[in-house]
Amino acid sequence: MALWIQAQQLQGDALHQMQSLYGQHFPIEVRHYLAQWLEAQLWDAIDLENQQDEFKAKRLLDGLIQELQRKAEHQMGEDGFLLKIKLGHYATQLKSSYDPCPLELVRCVKHILYTEQRLVKEASNASSPGSGPVDGTPQRYQQINQTFEELRVMTQDTENDLRKLQHSQEYFIIQYQESLRIQAQLSSLASIPPAERVQRESGLQSRKSTLEAWLTREANTLQKYRQELAEKHQRTLALLRKQQTVIVDDELIQWKRRQQLAGNGGPSEGGLDILQAWCEKLADMIWQNRQQIRRVEHLTQQLPIPGPTEELLTDLNATVTDIISALVTSTFIIEKQPPQVLKTQTKFSATVRLLVGGKLNVHMNPPQVKATIISEQQAKALLKNENTRNDSSGEILNNNCVMEYHQTTGTLSAHFRTMSLKRIKRSDRRGAESVTEEKFTVLFESQFSVGGNELVFHVKTLSLPVVVIVHGSQDNNATATVLWDNAFSETGRVPFVVPDKVLWPQLCEALNMKYKSEVQSDRGLSEDNLVFLAQKAFSSSSNNTEDYCNMTITWSQFNRESLPGRNFTFWQWFDGVIELMKKHLKSHWNDGAILGFLNKQQAQDMLMSKPNGTFLLRFSDSEIGGITIAWVAENPNKAERMVWNLMPFTTKDFSIRSLADRISDLNHLLFLYPSQPKEEVFSRYCTPPNSKAVGDGYVKPEIKQVVKVENDSMLDTEGEFDLDETMDMARQVEEFLRQPMETQWSVSICPPPVTICPPLQLHSRLPCL
Repeated sequence: MALWIQAQQLQGDALHQMQSLYGQHFPIEVRHYLAQWLEAQLWDAIDLENQQDEFKAKRLLDGLIQELQRKAEHQMGEDGFLLKIKLGHYATQLKSSYDPCPLELVRCVKHILYTEQRLVKEASNASSPGSGPVDGTPQRYQQINQTFEELRVMTQDTENDLRKLQHSQEYFIIQYQESLRIQAQLSSLASIPPAERVQRESGLQSRKSTLEAWLTREANTLQKYRQELAEKHQRTLALLRKQQTVIVDDELIQWKRRQQLAGNGGPSEGGLDILQAWCEKLADMIWQNRQQIRRVEHLTQQLPIPGPTEELLTDLNATVTDIISALVTSTFIIEKQPPQVLKTQTKFSATVRLLVGGKLNVHMNPPQVKATIISEQQAKALLKNENTRNDSSGEILNNNCVMEYHQTTGTLSAHFRTMSLKRIKRSDRRGAESVTEEKFTVLFESQFSVGGNELVFHVKTLSLPVVVIVHGSQDNNATATVLWDNAFSETGRVPFVVPDKVLWPQLCEALNMKYKSEVQSDRGLSEDNLVFLAQKAFSSSSNNTEDYCNMTITWSQFNRESLPGRNFTFWQWFDGVIELMKKHLKSHWNDGAILGFLNKQQAQDMLMSKPNGTFLLRFSDSEIGGITIAWVAENPNKAERMVWNLMPFTTKDFSIRSLADRISDLNHLLFLYPSQPKEEVFSRYCTPPNSKAVGDGYVKPEIKQVVKVENDSMLDTEGEFDLDETMDMARQVEEFLRQPMETQWSVSICPPPVTICPPLQLHSRLPCL
């Protein structure tokens, strides 16, 4: 069902939220009449922070205007005439508004569509209790909304009481002035004749006594009103603080945790719109209560009445200021984190956002945000409020940015688009710690005032830890540090403390998350895959999953100590697999064609029970980022069946010829384990044959893979083909084929393609002409 049709079925507060999305910036009529067109466009394909995408946004704007004009032209009849005029007006209005900044149109529409999707999803979950998320998200949201309603009622109640108090006090002051006037009249009686003075004095004294008695009672009543109002404000502030804890310390912290796990490939942290809506409601109610308390203070100063209220009001004022300060400082967040592996002299971006900026009118005097990079020790000192003397650990170019208010989305944010780390100052390393284990963070800070300079805030926020590298070769080790930190850091930690060891199942979860994200696959690591990884990590031979459930793996085992008999770590091997898969083989992984996580003995045991020509693909144990083909066939010298293993292919090999083409070249490979004909699996990925003449009638030669299986001398000591020399030759042949045709051959007419091999013994993957 189309989103717009579902959105029109919303009710109550959800319908009101949906309607509030529209206005002069984007009329709801445009959404209605262009619903299908709007939902069919690829709005998410445009990066709002990339100015180079502005031409894409301009095309969408032009398309929107054309659709509106076309819709207007097709209107018929009296009602159609009015609609035609209205749609034409909207086309002109939108063009005028967004032509100078088409990216703002994209921002507006993306915000509208995302909010509608969220409201529809929440409504669907609420109407289907059995289908809601396991974490009880709708229930939590419902509780938060109920608390807001309770706070609204309490705030309105204190507002009514405050007005009542104000009216009572105004009347009290009038009567007090009347008592002063009577006292003045009594004082003036001395100048009149005694007989008249006695008569008038009696009446005035009676009125004075009655009024003073009333004033005494009313003063006590006013004091009681003030006390009761202060106690109500105490209860309101307590509930506000509790609600703020739920939103800021629970919901926002969970969002930040999801953002951190997204850095490891976890699900997207989701938008901030609902969190901003909550924070803005909080800010609004806190500010209303603050203004009420200040009005009570003014009334108290206007009419001082001795009692405990003054001290209570002082405490209330301090409390509400503390609450609003905590809200403002907590909602200054990093919406888009800088890269966690940060290479010097390379441009990078980040976005910070103040969730309550629009509600508190901070944008009326747009603040500037500054970014600096600091070390782990400096971050610790900063959180302890120690004087860091504005130290930094490096120099970031283009590190100042003014916050911008986007009226269509109601967001106040600063987009750092072209920052670059010019230099870095490293600290002394501890023990075996390498430079790729040293953590830094980007500090974003700003200063602004609210309420007409009543309150001034100096806000700061730290990015997720970043590892600084100067060369691409450091990337995989830096990624290991980031992955470990993102996966196992605890909320509220001291920067950037992380456990030195974790349970193996915890690491499995992190590895699976990373693998699925990088390979862009729903097919994650199976239980057998994880057992294989456990065997590699712990140098174990157990095939039982339960044997590893309570085992712990240390950071050193993960990426500091080399695997036994190898010159690389566990992570470096796993990262090599990821790089190979995402660059060349992810389609085959998604198809289930690659078993991958098997050792040589497992492959042999599996293949020996299958017919000759059966093969499988497994990752190399001995080479980073290598994959090998194992197949079962007859040994021509011993008249027995055996499993053959090609030396591993790497990224360099697949940049010459794809896996599907290589498997197609090898005629002795017949069935992909367990029994699937290879053509069914790989043929759609093979390069189509090219028999067309090129240039002056020449036929373009092709690279082919040849493996000759004639005697055991072709095998290395581990039963694998030695491809080192032949792969050098293959690459020489590839360079030869890239030369101009006239320099390759001396004849002008080529016969149909034939296999011409260089005069040497081909041991395996040598491409032939």
